[in-house]
Amino acid sequence: ATTKHVVVNWDISHITVNRDDYNLRRAIGINGKLPIPPVEATVGDTLELNVHNGLDRPTTIHAHGLFQTNNTHMDGPAMITQCGIPPGDSFTYHYTLEQAGSMWLHGHLAHEISDGLRAAFIIHDKPGAELYHYDKDYLLTFEDWFSTEFADRMYHTINPKEEFPPPKSYAYGLVNGVNGNITQTLNFEPGKTYRIRLVNMGDINSFQFSLPGHEMYVIEADGEYSVP
Repeated sequence: ATTKHVVVNWDISHITVNRDDYNLRRAIGINGKLPIPPVEATVGDTLELNVHNGLDRPTTIHAHGLFQTNNTHMDGPAMITQCGIPPGDSFTYHYTLEQAGSMWLHGHLAHEISDGLRAAFIIHDKPGAELYHYDKDYLLTFEDWFSTEFADRMYHTINPKEEFPPPKSYAYGLVNGVNGNITQTLNFEPGKTYRIRLVNMGDINSFQFSLPGHEMYVIEADGEYSVP
C-alpha cells in the first residue's frame, strides 16, 4: 500500500462549552470545537500537524506514545525539547509513523490538557499486517473534567491568602467527549470479535473499564502489540 502525507491543521483557542451536562465554562478547543476529533493515519505515513496558537499564553503539543526515534525535537514537552509556541504564532510538527496503536495528542504546558487540549491519535496498521483480526473497531476516550479551569483551581491551592485546604473539586468522567451517563451505547453481536481502543486522556484521574459477561484480552498498549 502507498504511504501518505497526512496534513492536520489545528487552530487552538478558548471556547465556551458545557461538556459534563451541568457546567458552562471556558475551555480550550481546536478549530472552535470540543471534543477534538481523533487524528487518524497509517503506519508508514508522515503526519504534518500545523498548530496555530490562538490562546493568550504559550502552548505545545506532545504525541503521547510515539517513540520519536531521531525526532526528539518534535516531542513537544515545553522547555525540554522546545520552547512554547507564543500567542499568535504557529509551529509545525512532523511525525514519521512507525507504530500501530491507540495513542493521543495533548497540550504539554500549564496543564492545558486539563482544560480540553487533548485528542485521540489512532495509527492503523498497514492492510494485511495486523496481528489480530476483528469484525469491528470501537474507540472509547476517557477524560476527567472539572467545573472550573485548572488555573483557578491552582490559584486556590497555592495562594497563601486563600483558605487551606482549598475547596474540594471533583471531576466528571467523560466518555467520548460527553458525560459518561449519556455516552452512546456500544452494540455487540454474538459470535463476532471487536477491538475496543481505550484511551485514558485524563489529567490526574485513572479509570476502570469492564464489560460484564464478555472475555477481553489486551492486544496492544502504547503502540506495541502484546500477547493476550
